[in-house]
Amino acid sequence: MAARKPIVGGNWKCNPATVAETQKLATAWKEKAFDKSKVDVVICPTALHLPLIKPELEALGMEVSTQNVSATGMGAFTGEWNVDHLKDMEIAWTLVGHSERRTKYGETDEVTAAKVDMCQKAGVKVIFCIGELLEEREGGKTDEVNQRQLSAVIPKITNWDDIVIAYEPVWAIGTGKVATPDQAQETHAAIRNFLKTAVSAEVADKVRIQYGGSVSPDNCAELITKPDIDGFLVGGASLKPSFMDIVTAVQG
Repeated sequence: MAARKPIVGGNWKCNPATVAETQKLATAWKEKAFDKSKVDVVICPTALHLPLIKPELEALGMEVSTQNVSATGMGAFTGEWNVDHLKDMEIAWTLVGHSERRTKYGETDEVTAAKVDMCQKAGVKVIFCIGELLEEREGGKTDEVNQRQLSAVIPKITNWDDIVIAYEPVWAIGTGKVATPDQAQETHAAIRNFLKTAVSAEVADKVRIQYGGSVSPDNCAELITKPDIDGFLVGGASLKPSFMDIVTAVQG
């Protein structure tokens, strides 16, 4: 099996408040270069900031991603943007299924499947987010939830090279709580084993699985040593100059 190239994502969510702050952050990141042959870095700004900061991020060797994409095409869909817009603007990536979209905006498994389907047909790469709520973790349903969320999209995927999975335990996002390295590895291994059965051994071996959930420069070095953790989807810590410490820790 060829080694999986690690990937670090930075999800800015609905931050920062100004264009100037995005530019200041990009300038700070220039101080600590990384080797893009050893790690992929994909940043997800707000939709309004993205086209303005895109050239600066790409100059650093990073790629950009939207945080969401429509399940529909062109037409009377107020507030939406779709895969054709991404292709036209040369935006290679999007997030799909982030827990905040699922829990705060009612995004269902069926909707995430429709979005992945649109992306696959257009050749847009997807960071597909899965993960369990605290009560699901405590109820021993972590694997059940992850498998349900994956099962919804597996039939839509024809090109697994355009898919990255981000496992984000919802109880650890923005809370400061982090799954222990062993907990994270156990869940990532279970995801990979499920893909081996549900898809193929080849796909299970090659697909990259990120960990997300209060990842920081302080905890990333131990997490990335685990064999089934292929990088991170970083939230709040990706809005700081020290995000580059996570990137360089991952590249080794």
